[in-house]
Amino acid sequence: MKPTGLLEVTAVRRVTPRMVRVTFTGDGLAELEPWPDQQLKLLFPPPGRPVRLPSADDDVMRWYQAYLAIPADERPVMRSYTVRSRDGDTIDVDFVLHAGAAGPATAWAARAAAGDVLGRYGPDPAYRRPLSTADTLLCAGDETAIPAIASILSEVDNAVVFLEVADAAEEQPLPGVRWLHRDGAEHGSRLLEAVRGMALPEAAWLAGEASTVRALRRHLVERGLPKNAIEFTGYWRRSLTQDDAPTSDDLADAAEKLADSAGWTGS
Repeated sequence: MKPTGLLEVTAVRRVTPRMVRVTFTGDGLAELEPWPDQQLKLLFPPPGRPVRLPSADDDVMRWYQAYLAIPADERPVMRSYTVRSRDGDTIDVDFVLHAGAAGPATAWAARAAAGDVLGRYGPDPAYRRPLSTADTLLCAGDETAIPAIASILSEVDNAVVFLEVADAAEEQPLPGVRWLHRDGAEHGSRLLEAVRGMALPEAAWLAGEASTVRALRRHLVERGLPKNAIEFTGYWRRSLTQDDAPTSDDLADAAEKLADSAGWTGS
């Protein structure tokens, strides 16, 4: 499947008070091979403008350079999302409506309607990762990790799952999930408490707010879980967007992910 193109909204529905599910159709989606934690880049056009896609081949680096070459006032805002599910030539993508000032993706999702058009890059099979074959796989994350964890649960039966959400209204019908409600507590605190209180798993998949993911990974490593048994991704950063420069912690995480990926076993 060609990894770049346009997506058109065919349906929008509110899954929970803070999550919107948008259904897209687009060329090539029917040929999309599904896999767990399937990520893509969504391109949101500037207000009042159509989506302008980079003119480049399918090589991701050349495509990204062509994207940066688009004039700033015409360049779409790019954000990473996970495919929640696929049905024929349509895909569902879930958007968390974060509290506070809305970024471009949240603002778009809050007013999305059938007929709206976005650009995309991916999902790219080059970024596909194997699922753990361990007897016990810990999956832990916040609202932003729900789509990926839902896709993982459709493939495995060896997962212990903790999902931290704002309150009980944000729960979704997912089998075996242990829901943790912040109810005003600091983001990530319930998740850290739950993981610290469980028996050490044989492998872990962690995603969500970057500093929380970092703390979870550090805790598991300190308890003896090998680094190459932990798959981890910081989906978002407090007070920062994907447009902001990486911090020293972000760069360290990226270097460790690169090093760990060569020896990732998940078992």
